[in-house]
Amino acid sequence: MKNSRTVLNAAVVALGVAAGSVLLTPATAHAAQSYSNCSAMHADYPHGVGKAGAVDSTSKKTPVTDFTVDNDLYSANSSLDRDGDGIACEK
Repeated sequence: MKNSRTVLNAAVVALGVAAGSVLLTPATAHAAQSYSNCSAMHADYPHGVGKAGAVDSTSKKTPVTDFTVDNDLYSANSSLDRDGDGIACEK
């Protein structure tokens, strides 16, 4: 007799296949994309990418708050965070 976890996992996979969806697991998830510069990143993320809890340190009157929050993506592109505030390529 199969244990309940095995049966549940098989049911979830079967449901995903029947619905035509792709299930991502840690083994099938893609690595975060690394960008060569901010212009390249802005094509996909116009306001930059930051880690959770990051606050824009800017000399402007209004800090950037509409950046994409994604820890993995930020980590892959942290070299593009010139001011070290946890947000890469903020606009």
